[in-house]
Amino acid sequence: MSVEFTAAREIMVDSQVRTQDVTDLAIIDAMRAFPRESLTPAGKGWLAYADAEIEYAPGRWMLRPRDIGKLLQALAPKPSESALAIAAPYAAAILERIGLTVSRLDAGDLTASSGAWDIVVCEGAVTAAPESWKAALAPNGRLAVVERDGPVGHAMLYVRTGFTIGSRSLFDSTPPVLAGFEARRSFAL
Repeated sequence: MSVEFTAAREIMVDSQVRTQDVTDLAIIDAMRAFPRESLTPAGKGWLAYADAEIEYAPGRWMLRPRDIGKLLQALAPKPSESALAIAAPYAAAILERIGLTVSRLDAGDLTASSGAWDIVVCEGAVTAAPESWKAALAPNGRLAVVERDGPVGHAMLYVRTGFTIGSRSLFDSTPPVLAGFEARRSFAL
């Protein structure tokens, strides 16, 4: 681990995350500790702490540090909970550091989620959260995802309560749409 990356990680947390009302100390400590550059493509480690989305594989993006910090805080993760990270390598690493059991879904059909998860998180925009992701929520389970069908997306939190799933918009965000989740455009009269 290079000293430059350690300093960059501290600056990222102090200037991009904490200033955006991310106050959960477990998330902040995990973001300070995890080497985000380890998830970037070879030779692109210098991008890890920029205020930008980073393409780590074709059509797959890590969210800006601010956005993932705010999404994770909205999820209110607790040690010993289970999480499904969909195209979300950085979120998965942070949740593991906090003490959650994390399964990753990063290849193939990203809508093919099964099980009952306390937390489901996606690190890329989709036009609308797939029903299969909502169906995979355990009782009191939470799903965080950016929904985008235009120039600006909305970070959304879905919560399973009893037999229903409620939702609320958290903040505006503009990450690229994940490959395979693009809006289907059609001509209408």
